[in-house]
Amino acid sequence: MDALSPFNSPAYAYVALGSNVGDRQQLLLQAIQQLSGRPDIEVLRVSGVYETDPVGYTDQPPFLNMAIAVRTTLSPLALLHVLLDTEQQLGRVRDIRWGPRTIDLDLLLYADVVMDGEELTLPHPRMMERSFVLVPLGDVIEQSHPLKEQVAAAAASALQDGKEGIMLWKIINWHSESGHFVS
Repeated sequence: MDALSPFNSPAYAYVALGSNVGDRQQLLLQAIQQLSGRPDIEVLRVSGVYETDPVGYTDQPPFLNMAIAVRTTLSPLALLHVLLDTEQQLGRVRDIRWGPRTIDLDLLLYADVVMDGEELTLPHPRMMERSFVLVPLGDVIEQSHPLKEQVAAAAASALQDGKEGIMLWKIINWHSESGHFVS
């Protein structure tokens, strides 16, 4: 099967979202709405929104980060391309590595796919090192997922310590049937 061709049955995937330029919350919501508006992606669960200190390049505003769980008929690479297209539509410019951005969409996990390709590595190679990814992911990851306990423990530790520069900013209730957000 071609890595870009659709899968025969839907797969579950997890996507991390981040923004620290412009109306951060609105950009996160726009990204989720654009993804959920596609016939090949169903947004199942939306995490809380967390404000986080920047990592890597620290001379920039704080981020809002969250994660979503989706069901998709797209292949991993096709889903990555949709995420990259969505970033571009929402004004993402790649000037500085780990620098300020309107929106950042990272494919974290896709079913049980393990791959190390030029365009995409799954699971995301640095997700277990990043509290700003693990805490929101802990909100949406399936109870039965093999990484659930590891993600939950790392997320709890990051929130408890308070040293990771992450705090709950807002809860968003997602109703996939209507496609509307309730804050």
